[in-house]
Amino acid sequence: MKICIYGAGAIGGYLGVQLARAGADVSLVARGAHLAAMRERGLTLLAGEETHTVHPRCTDNAAELGVQDYVIVTLKAHSITGVIEKMQPLLGPHTRLVTAVNGIPYWYFHKHGGAYENSTLESIDPGGRQWRELGAERAIGCIVYPATEIEAPGVIRHVYGNNFPLGEPSGEITADVQRLADLFVAAGLKAPVLDRIRDEIWLKLWGNVCFNPISALTHATLDVICTDPSTRALSRAIMMETQAIAETFGVKFRVDVERRIEGARKVGAHKTSMLQDLERGRPMEIDPLVTVVQEMGRLTRIPTPALDSVLAMVTQRARIAGLYDGVSAPSDPRALAVA
Repeated sequence: MKICIYGAGAIGGYLGVQLARAGADVSLVARGAHLAAMRERGLTLLAGEETHTVHPRCTDNAAELGVQDYVIVTLKAHSITGVIEKMQPLLGPHTRLVTAVNGIPYWYFHKHGGAYENSTLESIDPGGRQWRELGAERAIGCIVYPATEIEAPGVIRHVYGNNFPLGEPSGEITADVQRLADLFVAAGLKAPVLDRIRDEIWLKLWGNVCFNPISALTHATLDVICTDPSTRALSRAIMMETQAIAETFGVKFRVDVERRIEGARKVGAHKTSMLQDLERGRPMEIDPLVTVVQEMGRLTRIPTPALDSVLAMVTQRARIAGLYDGVSAPSDPRALAVA
């Protein structure tokens, strides 16, 4: 079984080490100093008191790797469109593409059913290129719950968690998704196969849509955002708007808003990924985490005043810092494209 991890940063590197240790034929696509260090010294994972080093094939040119059985995409979601052409040599007629990314994935409306079947969202897939050129039919959904970080080039530190829920867009338990889940489990990971993967996507996004932009605007950690009355109330307002939109698409939330906020508070003094990106001068995941919810709200004609205000402010902040070159959701809900 040939597996390519495309975007072997903190999460991709963690997966790469664990899968390689389980005996999988793993290749990593990375770049820069991180790639150079992996080529020279291997890829090292620091997990508690344990240290593990593996030596998988590493490259910045996917064409060297050939067709894969699975391509696990661990890039920031806004980066995917820019590498579509580079990914093509990895894709054969039976290759499955695993979207281990934050936010709403490009394939969201594939086998969704109802009025929005086969629709694309401009804020996450401009022009529907991912849908057409990567193929919605290849997709397997994956939610990333672990926290990891690149401690140094070629060195990944595991902070907490090992849960990677998987699921087919159709909800079927296919041989492809079960085989991948079995491999993840053999690698010491949790990989429940869900028949409603979209519910889990929204459950994670539910927190990201508010905590990430609020943290980027205030520089506050999760415990502060969820404890301070003003930011907690703002988070709740955005989450209620988000829940109304998601439920219009048939999503079911297995916890309520207060429990979701409390869960984030208990994480403690954690900086969200958007705040970390801002502090490090990296483009922020505004569109896949926030703009897409606004776009889906406009599609369903559900007002999002709290989300709109926060999105406008965080987008402006990112533009001033030179960290945003994304798109704005179309003002007309009919602008949603159909593939």
